[in-house]
Amino acid sequence: MHVQRLDHVTINTYDLDATRRFYVDVIGLHNGERPPFAFPGLWLYIGQTAVIHVVGLSTDDDRLPGGGAVDHIAFRVDGLAAMRERLQRENIAASEAVVPRTGDVQIFVHDPNGVRLELNFTASPAELREALGLRG
Repeated sequence: MHVQRLDHVTINTYDLDATRRFYVDVIGLHNGERPPFAFPGLWLYIGQTAVIHVVGLSTDDDRLPGGGAVDHIAFRVDGLAAMRERLQRENIAASEAVVPRTGDVQIFVHDPNGVRLELNFTASPAELREALGLRG
């Protein structure tokens, strides 16, 4: 037996619409088919795979969104410059780091529920120089 891939992550939220807008409009997932559960929610997809399951909570629910056990969700993404522009346009705070050896650029953001996301980009030489604060 071996683990084949990440199946999905579930996020609890008091604001389904804000969560949908963040993951669809900012991150680039798409809202798709979801079984007819007896509670509100959405499934967000990359291609044909539902990777984020969102459960809508009512304000009298005692479960906390973004549970303490969730540290972050990581996505491999392309279009580093476009993502920087999108985050700035949406006024979403972000921090960046560069992975030693690989030179991947990571952008860290938080969704409306406080869940931290790691967006990983394979950077061009120019993008890597920019991320490192180097000129030329």
